[in-house]
Amino acid sequence: MSENMAPLDGENQKKRVCYFFDSDIGGFHYGPGHPMKPTRIRMCHSLVMNYGLYKKMEIFRAKPATKREMTQFHSDEYVDFLSRITPSNMNSYIKEQHKYNVGDDCPVFDGLFDYCSISAGGSMEGAARLSRDKCDIAINWAGGLHHAKKSEASGFCYVNDIVLGILELLRYHTRVLYIDIDVHHGDGVEEAFYTTDRVMTVSFHKYGEYFPGTGELRDIGIGKGKYYSLNFPLRDGISDENYKSVFEPVIRQVMESYDPSAIVLQCGTDSLSGDKLGCLNLSMRGHANCVKFVKSFNKPLLLLGGGGYTMRNVSRAWAFETGLAAGVELAPEIPVNEYYEYFGPDYELDVRSSNTEDMNTPEYLERVKNIVLDNLRHLGGPPSVQTSDVPKMPIDEAMDDSRQDEDLIPPDTRRHRRLLDSRIQADGELSDSDDEGEGGRRDHAHHRDRDSEPRSHSSEVESAAGRRFGIGVGILSSGAAGSTHGAGPSGHTTVVRPVLSGHLPMEASTPTTTESGPTPIEPKGEAETT
Repeated sequence: MSENMAPLDGENQKKRVCYFFDSDIGGFHYGPGHPMKPTRIRMCHSLVMNYGLYKKMEIFRAKPATKREMTQFHSDEYVDFLSRITPSNMNSYIKEQHKYNVGDDCPVFDGLFDYCSISAGGSMEGAARLSRDKCDIAINWAGGLHHAKKSEASGFCYVNDIVLGILELLRYHTRVLYIDIDVHHGDGVEEAFYTTDRVMTVSFHKYGEYFPGTGELRDIGIGKGKYYSLNFPLRDGISDENYKSVFEPVIRQVMESYDPSAIVLQCGTDSLSGDKLGCLNLSMRGHANCVKFVKSFNKPLLLLGGGGYTMRNVSRAWAFETGLAAGVELAPEIPVNEYYEYFGPDYELDVRSSNTEDMNTPEYLERVKNIVLDNLRHLGGPPSVQTSDVPKMPIDEAMDDSRQDEDLIPPDTRRHRRLLDSRIQADGELSDSDDEGEGGRRDHAHHRDRDSEPRSHSSEVESAAGRRFGIGVGILSSGAAGSTHGAGPSGHTTVVRPVLSGHLPMEASTPTTTESGPTPIEPKGEAETT
């Protein structure tokens, strides 16, 4: 095993992991001062590669989702609008922007539809591979955009890749469990499945004068979906211990009562300590414990990204959780990589909790937990589903064995990059520089000994943004309350206030150095984070 990682204790069986990454994702930019920075996904990928995790899993570049695939959930008119609007023609779509809530929290930027296609494509293909038993865990950190509605953008989300992924899973699985550990309520996913028992949604989130204003304890679903939506409202500053004390018993009871055949876990990292928009106090390990616990049930698992606005912490957490999925724990010291300067001054992987006061008293957590568990007791066991033929979809063709002609390739012919990316290194096999150091060949230079080298980028540059976002109700908005468009009662009764207003800090600009580690997917261009 490489010195960058160690096997996890107590791992009974090795998981087959499919990891989705498209190098184009880092090139999209929401605009000056906007806290959502797709570069964080490329930063995470840089850590994944330089830690050597590519040896432990298959890496894929998913086929971008098409307009037809998006309309399995979203309205035709909304998807068509997203495909047509650009910064150069947006003034011709003023009415449509208001109709679809595009322009404030969810700005129009270059390549908007391509960005949505990449995000949704990874989640849909991950779900398709899980359903066809091509992997045990599928990871798409570019996904997890849980606020998007059928005909409306919301909270930095335009296309709801989670709903599209769950719909793909439902073609083969009778029951799907959705778990959301983002600091914000997973309102878009809950709303999509609020009236069905085929999907159970469980969200742990900050509630009370906080975007999106939905997700109170009484929102439990309606009709056939009654008691199949669970919400656990939290207060500011929850600690690792308190989070674990409610997360594990609730999810354990959900698994017993609902018995899903597949799980989708949205791993929003704005619940981490120190997030620019979040207000919880989880450490990296406290956040990752949720991934470890859900993985322990040995069900087909789709891991998705989500919120997270302090880029250096987002990439740390998702890289660590990628390792957990692959059955290894990453070493505490971050290897040199393309974004190395972001991780100073300690250059360590861990994201630690702060001394923020935990407003979640033991009495409050116990009371809410008992109400949630009591709601679960109404289920009366897993709901039955009538079997039917699996409908044929375009993605089925893409899922056919892509390696069927591999044996026909002459042995002296170079394999396509796609075939090489999907290889997993056998345990104990040496590759790259794993044997470096034999014969005194290791370079012993250390980053802390390089004081004489000038650094062109500080670990983080905090600068004020030059514009203020619009007046709509959203994550970034300021002003009076407005409609929250929620599924349950809280969508109509809750007063919503902004979590951030005024000038927004920006992340540091992206270093222009190339990745030092072996990267199986060649980036097409450097990301912008101005």
